[in-house]
Amino acid sequence: MEISSEVGSTLSDRIRRGDVLAAACPSRAVLRHLTSQWGVLILIVLEEGTFRFSTLRRRIDGVSERMLAQTLKALEGDGLVRRTSFDTVPPHVEYSLTDLGRQAARRVRDLVDWVETSLPAILDARDEAGRRSA
Repeated sequence: MEISSEVGSTLSDRIRRGDVLAAACPSRAVLRHLTSQWGVLILIVLEEGTFRFSTLRRRIDGVSERMLAQTLKALEGDGLVRRTSFDTVPPHVEYSLTDLGRQAARRVRDLVDWVETSLPAILDARDEAGRRSA
């Protein structure tokens, strides 16, 4: 008999679903990829369509080639980004969102929209915290 701390949920159910508060939960890596600065921005840009690496780099101001490549690879590994390589000279690679990636991008977009609209209040809170600590 499996131990269950949630009504109607067995341990194997919780493991399959994920438990982000548990240190060993694989959902933490996905969450880290999705909510990293570059992961969020990549999802937002790719929500608009399919782009080449160089276009992504131009659109996301401040991202290095290395960080863009690493983040794209992580998001591709999580099944959120599709990398399509064309057998041409020079090589041509395009990136787009998978169905799962589109679902994630919508949710990330909601968070970004909240941050953008709440920015004045957030900046005021920062100023106030700075005054209190000074």
